[in-house]
Amino acid sequence: MATTVKEIRTPPLTSNSDPPPIFNGDTRLYISYVCPYAQRAWIARNYKGLQDKIKLVSINLQDRPAWYKEKVYPENKVPSLEHNGKVLGESLDLISYIDVNFEGLSLVPSDPAKKEFGDQLISHVDTFTKDLYSSLKGDPIKQAGPAFDYLENALGKFDDGPFFLGQFSWVDIAYVPFVERFHIVFSEVFKHDITEGRPKLAAWD
Repeated sequence: MATTVKEIRTPPLTSNSDPPPIFNGDTRLYISYVCPYAQRAWIARNYKGLQDKIKLVSINLQDRPAWYKEKVYPENKVPSLEHNGKVLGESLDLISYIDVNFEGLSLVPSDPAKKEFGDQLISHVDTFTKDLYSSLKGDPIKQAGPAFDYLENALGKFDDGPFFLGQFSWVDIAYVPFVERFHIVFSEVFKHDITEGRPKLAAWD
């Protein structure tokens, strides 16, 4: 896994910050360090070893610079990727874009069966996250159980590695920022281990 490059995290840019030299030929990934959607694109960048090719620009989401919406990404969300004179958004789309347009380890397996199952899992990820957030409004442990059971069952599909498709892929990147976040919430707030009784999820997480 190409994650050995050490990187200094710069302070997030605020409403008082000057913009970087936008559209000067550099490739930039605009993120928030704490946003799980942005973390998807960030993980894809790092896994492919693109720390020197794609510059990281952190945005303070509570105090966003006006220039980000006006000059970079009108949707005013993160992540976004500035590349070849254009800006793209949406975290799942950016995982695929980074994979296809930059060198490094492929995030999509060549095995058709794995790719087909991966597409199924990707199509389910929004439902998964919505179910987890909804569970917090009721009986979290009981209501979130089926969502975590879904992951446990999916992780048993292939046996050539601990990841969803056996080997690490774009599917793991899509799910892991949210699973990690809810693992902490359930542990610290509800004193519940989401991996209990789910050995494959424990190995993956």
